[in-house]
Amino acid sequence: MTDPIAEVVSLLKPSPSISKLVTGGGQWLVGRTELGNPFYCAVVEGHCRMTITGREPMLLTAGDFVLVPKIFSFTMSSLEPPPRGALAQRLETSPGVFRLGDPEAPTEIKAMVGHCAFGSDDKALLVSLLPEVIHVQGEGRLMMLVGMIDDETRADRTAREMVLHRLLEVLLIEALRSTASAAVPPGLLRGMADPLLAPTLRRIHADSGRSMTVETLARDAAMSRSTFFDRFRKEVGVAPMEYATGWRMALAKELLRKDVATAQIAQRVGYGSASAFSVAFSRYVGMPPGAYSRSNAAE
Repeated sequence: MTDPIAEVVSLLKPSPSISKLVTGGGQWLVGRTELGNPFYCAVVEGHCRMTITGREPMLLTAGDFVLVPKIFSFTMSSLEPPPRGALAQRLETSPGVFRLGDPEAPTEIKAMVGHCAFGSDDKALLVSLLPEVIHVQGEGRLMMLVGMIDDETRADRTAREMVLHRLLEVLLIEALRSTASAAVPPGLLRGMADPLLAPTLRRIHADSGRSMTVETLARDAAMSRSTFFDRFRKEVGVAPMEYATGWRMALAKELLRKDVATAQIAQRVGYGSASAFSVAFSRYVGMPPGAYSRSNAAE
């Protein structure tokens, strides 16, 4: 069966950006206030505090892994942050290795942090299906993967970029499947954790070209239309056909980037003709398929 989570990660096209080894001692604080790339952090030793805008502070200790797929401002600091207005102490001791706080103070935190980028131009839709913040504790595989990414980033080995792309894909999938389903907000993870909705989500992904209505999806799930609609919207966060249409259009964009003929794409994503697909695509994306294809070719 098709795995929706793996498909979403694949379509996001994660690519490496920055990987750093960070240590800290004394009072220190670093923050990201600009809109940047997705961020992850694996705490190897010690502890620190992470505060994401609009959320309660999190205490991170050894073995903790945090992934922020969405773009949020946040700060990381010692448990007792420096006074407001104090100058930040940040020293690059060697390429990709940073010391925060007082260089002479005992080391209280050692962490591997990184940024990545999502290459898909449909990343807003795809990221919306994932949790805003993923916090996993005690998963050795995640720590190992972050270590491999950090090692590969610093090395100059053959096929380095390909290895980093693959490691990032595995890291994202491992983080997503390590997340407790009960703790995540509405989205793809919670939908896949629901035994009645998971088969429906797999069918939408596996056969996006088949005819779909709320009635047929509800019948496949052995639920009444209203029960299915309410359950899907509660667990996944959007209405069933809104999800199906968004997924179809994400696939259509990917196929257009690969220069597949419009008639073939229409059949693949469930439209009876190229003209019907063109109308739906223009309404959803804001430009006809041909214009979208040409704009991507120009880029």
